[in-house]
Amino acid sequence: MKRIAYYQGCSLEGLASEYDISTRAVCDALGIELIEIPDWNCCGSSPAHSADPLLSSALAGRNLAIAEAEGCDVVMTPCPGCLKSLKGALETCHDPQQCDAFREILGMPFEGRIRAISVLELLYKDVGVDALRAQVQKPYADQVIVPYYGCLLTRPPKFADFDDPENPVSMDRLLEAVGVTVPDFPYKTECCGATYGVTRNDIVGKLTGRILDMALRVGAEAVAVACPLCQQNLDLRQAQVNRHMNRTFDLPVVYITQVIGIALGIAPKELGLDKLFVNADFLLRSAREEEPQAKTIG
Repeated sequence: MKRIAYYQGCSLEGLASEYDISTRAVCDALGIELIEIPDWNCCGSSPAHSADPLLSSALAGRNLAIAEAEGCDVVMTPCPGCLKSLKGALETCHDPQQCDAFREILGMPFEGRIRAISVLELLYKDVGVDALRAQVQKPYADQVIVPYYGCLLTRPPKFADFDDPENPVSMDRLLEAVGVTVPDFPYKTECCGATYGVTRNDIVGKLTGRILDMALRVGAEAVAVACPLCQQNLDLRQAQVNRHMNRTFDLPVVYITQVIGIALGIAPKELGLDKLFVNADFLLRSAREEEPQAKTIG
């Protein structure tokens, strides 16, 4: 079993708990041992670096240093915001002009040998599409789901160093591997409004509404995401979107790990499917048992 340091971050302990439990369940089914970073702390996410970039890097770096001390060479986080913070800490650690100050603030041994990746990269590159397909127990028969990557997961390209920044395909391929029909989705990297959900919900309503509208236009029955903030804006705030757009959206927004988990034969409760605001039981109705192939003789 492959050992990976796991940093769930603050969001996955709260509103995005279904992303956490589905990630753990899928990794377990695929033979990946997630080592939760002991005594982990908030990475600072988006606010911390605006106050003190160096301190923010050290805040995220502490988690990496602990994971490195645990003997792990890879740390995986499902949250793109957390991933950005962790990668930023690695960049600061190896910056000749900042490394000494960074290590002084950090106050603990850290060589920066560890690699930070998203759960999407883990599934796409480390596990692989073919290996995932081989473990599917309940492939989808005719489900149409669009992949929504959001604006942060693959950007900026040099920093993210994963997939195409404008037309990513990793989630597309993973969905196809479990039997989902994936139409071309031109809004797959459009911004959903990010953290403006509280201060400017009118902006989020319009941006999110455009994404949901386009998903329906291309025939989607659901939207698959890999970001807790994107999921909340698209799922939790659909009532707000309906008011701002004068529409009645009722489109399920599911985590990629939930879609894959159902195909792997994991129970819906163990994937947190019941925690979504818009009902996504259509996943269960469409999943079918894989029929064993007949053996040829001679």
